[in-house]
Amino acid sequence: MVNRFFRSAVMVCLLVAGGYLSVPAVAAATIDVSSARLGQHTDKTRFVMEMSAAPDYNVFLLADPYRIVIDLPELNWLADENSGRKKGLVENYRFGLFKKDTSRVVLDVDGPVKVLRTVVLPPSSGKPYRFFIDIQKTDDASFRRELATRREEQKNTQVAILAPEPPANNRKYTVVIDAGHGGIDPGAIGKSGVYEKKITLGVSKRIQSILAKDKKYNVIMTRDDDTFLSLRERVSIGRHASADLFVSIHADSISRPDFRGATVYTLSENASDDEAAELAKSENKSDLIAGVDMSVQDDTVQGILIDLAQRETMNFSVKFAEMIIPEIAKSGMKTRGRSHRFAGFRVLKAPDVPSVLVELGYLSNYDDEKILKSGNGQQRLAQAIVNAIDRYFETVDP
Repeated sequence: MVNRFFRSAVMVCLLVAGGYLSVPAVAAATIDVSSARLGQHTDKTRFVMEMSAAPDYNVFLLADPYRIVIDLPELNWLADENSGRKKGLVENYRFGLFKKDTSRVVLDVDGPVKVLRTVVLPPSSGKPYRFFIDIQKTDDASFRRELATRREEQKNTQVAILAPEPPANNRKYTVVIDAGHGGIDPGAIGKSGVYEKKITLGVSKRIQSILAKDKKYNVIMTRDDDTFLSLRERVSIGRHASADLFVSIHADSISRPDFRGATVYTLSENASDDEAAELAKSENKSDLIAGVDMSVQDDTVQGILIDLAQRETMNFSVKFAEMIIPEIAKSGMKTRGRSHRFAGFRVLKAPDVPSVLVELGYLSNYDDEKILKSGNGQQRLAQAIVNAIDRYFETVDP
């Protein structure tokens, strides 16, 4: 398997490089949002949420593209999801669970802005609690100064990103199952409106359930609920657990409804074809969608003795990928020609953990979506992946 000395060395580098999450205050109970709206005033744009309780909150700015991010306690979003989301300086806004106990609202703005004020008003005149934020147009230099100031404040509340400790029993194999997308990032949307994040979590839980029955496996889920995780966090979980295998579960969507079938990807900066390159580009935008500060997302594999181990790791990844394809074919899901492909997915970039990304099928195709949505289809796919995992460890470590 992958050199354990190298794994220890790169873990030291990871800890030195550091990763952090800001820690917003957390309310005791979920807060209802009954209304959300935008207002355009003479010199400012206002975003308002009507809420059942006064929230704690954390506001910060992001550039490239320009965004305002508002982290809040977990919200029960009852507001009209079809109400207008473009007015004044705001081009669009989105909302969702960012991580456990934290919801996130992201405002996409059409240029550099400054935050004039953020206010929570108590109930009055028949209105519930109201949170509002006023923003005003500014120049890029001023925007970036404020961004830097707020980022420095965030760093004062850093916490290390930790995953469960690996077991002491060396005879166990640690397998990380990564359900793609989640929370504020829904992933692809199927023909019937189903979200990719729901499909990936369903299949991942079934894989976990099957593997947990075998004592030789220690199974770690990157997420077991509708929570957002950055790509860096997903990679870090696998590396911190000294995982023997990392399997990222996804489902694709494309403009051509006749395209169908499962595909398995392993890491390469040179994509095997245009479709693989386009898919990697789309998946790698997950952090951008959820309002993650990319300027502090140092690439996990930069500057840490990659060449010595990544060549070996990629060989193991390819070996496993080639075992998954025939198992999925047996499950009843179609597999495409050239079902094993290569692309630069950030989630596969742990240099010391064999990693694959499985695209279970196309949610944009009626037949694939029908399989992916059904309990029976998810169970067959989960069993197929487990069969490949069993074969892999029998082969690499008999």
